[in-house]
Amino acid sequence: MKEGGGRKQGAASPCAACKLLRRRCAQDCVFAPYFPADEPQKFANVHKVFGASNVNKMLQDLPTHQRGDAVSSMVYEANARVRDPVYGCVGAISSLQQQIDVLQTQLALAQAEVAHLRVRQNRCFSNHGPRPTSPTNTLDSHVKPIFDMDMVVDQASYGSSMWS
Repeated sequence: MKEGGGRKQGAASPCAACKLLRRRCAQDCVFAPYFPADEPQKFANVHKVFGASNVNKMLQDLPTHQRGDAVSSMVYEANARVRDPVYGCVGAISSLQQQIDVLQTQLALAQAEVAHLRVRQNRCFSNHGPRPTSPTNTLDSHVKPIFDMDMVVDQASYGSSMWS
């Protein structure tokens, strides 16, 4: 049961920890607030990875206001260990870090391509100037648009497949 100060008097079922350990669930059971009877797998994984005795010691050594966070951490690590017995949550963190690295590389390439296209576009405009029908000609001369929608396409660089 999820009660801050232990179990209620006369509660019908023991907490998940006491049920798994096949023992009587006392009123001041340290597991009861964090491992309710309706979530048996939560304690089963924590027990499999850390052991009930170690979890009991860890919880009793902590102030009451920190126990919920400790249990959340143990549950996360235990579930990660059940999924990946070798690396646990370190494997998940490593995988996420690799994804971040790939995405940062893709972002850097995209930013470099945008910069290259802007330089190329500016070079084309400086050589030929904007066309008379360009919307940029209707703007005030001192206002520079954020994105100039006129694109000068260099047909030679695209090859024949695009234009045939």
